[in-house]
Amino acid sequence: MRHIGPDHPEFEDAVETTEERLRRENEELKRRLAEYQRPPHGLPRATGLWHPSGLTITAIVLAITAAVIVAFFAGFIPLQKRNAIISRLAQEQEQALPRVEVIQVGRSSANSELLLPGNIQAVTEAPILARVDGYIKRRLVDIGDRVRAGQVLAEIEAPELDEQVRQAQANVQQAQSALTQAQANRVQGKANMALARVTAQRWNSLAGKGAVSKQENDQYQAQYQAQVANLDALEQAAGVARSNVAAAQANLSRLTEIQSFKLVKAPFDGVITLRNVDVGALVNLGSTMLYRIAQTGVLRTYVNVPQTNADAIRVGQTAQLTVSNRPGRRFTGTVARTADSLDPNSRTMLVEVQVPNSDGALLPGMYAEVDLTSARANPPLLLPGDALVVRGEGTEVALVRPDHVVHFQKIQVGRDYGDRLEVIDGLRQGDLVVANPNDVVREGVQVEPVPAKKP
Repeated sequence: MRHIGPDHPEFEDAVETTEERLRRENEELKRRLAEYQRPPHGLPRATGLWHPSGLTITAIVLAITAAVIVAFFAGFIPLQKRNAIISRLAQEQEQALPRVEVIQVGRSSANSELLLPGNIQAVTEAPILARVDGYIKRRLVDIGDRVRAGQVLAEIEAPELDEQVRQAQANVQQAQSALTQAQANRVQGKANMALARVTAQRWNSLAGKGAVSKQENDQYQAQYQAQVANLDALEQAAGVARSNVAAAQANLSRLTEIQSFKLVKAPFDGVITLRNVDVGALVNLGSTMLYRIAQTGVLRTYVNVPQTNADAIRVGQTAQLTVSNRPGRRFTGTVARTADSLDPNSRTMLVEVQVPNSDGALLPGMYAEVDLTSARANPPLLLPGDALVVRGEGTEVALVRPDHVVHFQKIQVGRDYGDRLEVIDGLRQGDLVVANPNDVVREGVQVEPVPAKKP
């Protein structure tokens, strides 16, 4: 229903219309009363009835009219007062400042929360290749078996290598015999040289006394020098024989060492993750992979840390790992090393986290989530995502100054947590920011800030 106040131009028209309607009702009432008093056609007027006079009828009409007017104003005046109050409140509301919900800028958590995906790998994993040519004679382990360092995994039959070893042994014996003969010749040469030296000394003494000719003396002196040279040659021959013996023994040791590789042994404690051969299979030196073994006592996980968090990662920092097939369990690891450089393609730093796995709960190849939460000396400011205003000029927020005037401030956004985000630059702790800016919030508008409701 539309209400009309006393100041409205239609108010007088409404009053005149009401009086006209009351006047017509009074005339209709008089007409019906006159018809009631007039006797029917052809009948005498009834006697003994009350016949009011015109003055009485006029008084009754005036009384009814007064009652109607009093009733009208009794309801109309309070209605007009209420409308006036509503109009005054509306004017006051129009003149009041718009109220906006604001949020006080605060700092994020003192801990830098960082959850990254990673792949679990063995710290040490190596293929075991055949070191000799031959056939698999025995296979002692299979995939999934846990082995110790030095444990025999398989045996290779290598008849050709065995023949080479026997030939090398014969060569050693032959070289030793040659050495023995050379040493005997050296001894005989020494004896001949000693006899030639004594003979030369005697003839030299006789030649000095003139008992023998100089020709004969020179002959025995030459024989002595020849025996000296012969002894030197025999000593050289003995040295060559010793070298041949050493070479033959070295070749025998090499073949014997290779022969020991017929027994394939585990290089370290671990688990067999791959078995590639079976009994009777032909294997070649250095090309046939027999097994793959992984050390699972300590596992490592590689994660790529974004550039914004690279400064917070330190060697020795504690990390928590979770895997989907171990719900409710967290594995504690340690940052073993970092790349100390960023990949120019992904802008991330490679980090290695080592995790003890004494009970074997973790397996190489598992997918894990690595929690690298660390303490921050200067936590960044934090704002809800609804407070952002993205424009062509950049990312802004509606900042309410101390004089309650709105100012759109450009900010630099850091990490995005979904419903919240970090502000690196543009705001200070304690600033008031409009929680959810609407069309009322404009540059330079004065507002009445009220604290926003906490979610």
